[in-house]
Amino acid sequence: MSYERAGVLLSRLPTRIDLGLSDSEITAVEERFGFRFADDHRVFLQAGLPVGRGWPDWRNGDPKDLQGRLDWPREGVLFDVGHGFWYRGWGVRPQDRQEALAVADARLREAPQLVPVFSHRYLPGIAGVTGLPVLSVYQSDIICYGNDLTDYLHHEFGGPAHDSPCARLHVPFWSHFLNSSDVTAEDLAGTPVDPYATDAEEAVEHLRMLAIEQHLRRDVGADQLVQAALTAVVLGVDSPGLRALADLTRRDRAQAFELFARVVAELDLVIPGQQAEARWALVRWWLRLIVGGSLNAYRGGLLIWHEGWDLLGRPDALQPLIGWTSEYEGWTDAWGMPRETFTERIITEARSLLDGPWPPTNGTNENA
Repeated sequence: MSYERAGVLLSRLPTRIDLGLSDSEITAVEERFGFRFADDHRVFLQAGLPVGRGWPDWRNGDPKDLQGRLDWPREGVLFDVGHGFWYRGWGVRPQDRQEALAVADARLREAPQLVPVFSHRYLPGIAGVTGLPVLSVYQSDIICYGNDLTDYLHHEFGGPAHDSPCARLHVPFWSHFLNSSDVTAEDLAGTPVDPYATDAEEAVEHLRMLAIEQHLRRDVGADQLVQAALTAVVLGVDSPGLRALADLTRRDRAQAFELFARVVAELDLVIPGQQAEARWALVRWWLRLIVGGSLNAYRGGLLIWHEGWDLLGRPDALQPLIGWTSEYEGWTDAWGMPRETFTERIITEARSLLDGPWPPTNGTNENA
């Protein structure tokens, strides 16, 4: 990235731009916090310093706040380690929870430091390198939000961003989350398995949505399939495959996927042929779960954000819900309102979308 290119990017940002950081200021920040800026990040900050909500103020910001933002990715992954996440590259997980946390903490400190760019978007701090991906980080829910810094700024603030992922430089540990072939079923949190259905029709719809998730290559576990089948049987849905699936013991659950394929055929579950149509159906289901209280509003917002909005070409109709989800994610005490305010706004927007036409007006993207 050149200073001229950085200047153009800065001029398009909807925030105040202060004088860029000097060489001595860059060095002081790196020495104080113990990391190095990637080369394009350094040039960007030297061309101008964005300041305002969401932007790290490397010149006048509160050191505790800056350190907290630097610690956020590591602490988020550790939180998930405490609740079952484990990266297989760390070896066998210790049985003792505290020992597992200690091992994970030590290994995370060996990984490249993620440096905040804006809000919860981070650029790996690897000196002498340009073209690193910008990551959206929330605990172990980590996605690529730009193939490089320029691409990210276009994505977030407008500009000719890439329509599909291109080759990205590998980042030790963090690239694990960007390659689905490296992610195990245990690493990914799919749609919650809690049985929300209250009648046979809802139970069949739940089964259909799991089939759509499989069709879209989302992570669907055997336990989810067995639980959904059991709920359906209890509510009066019946087919030979469904009964067999519901009766599976934990030892036999490797058969769940074959039996579920039988269930899809027996119940004639309709799976949309077009990817976009299938994804819109899944978005609508998540909205219903949010409104019904079966799916945490923020978690549902993230699912719709990353598995719906992003992959449907970012339709305008979903933008308000994504905005409230982002606000919930970036909330701090300084905002002067309870975080639950944004939970309520997510639910209200979900209800509004369900009450309108489907797919939502201006929501269809033929290229998705």
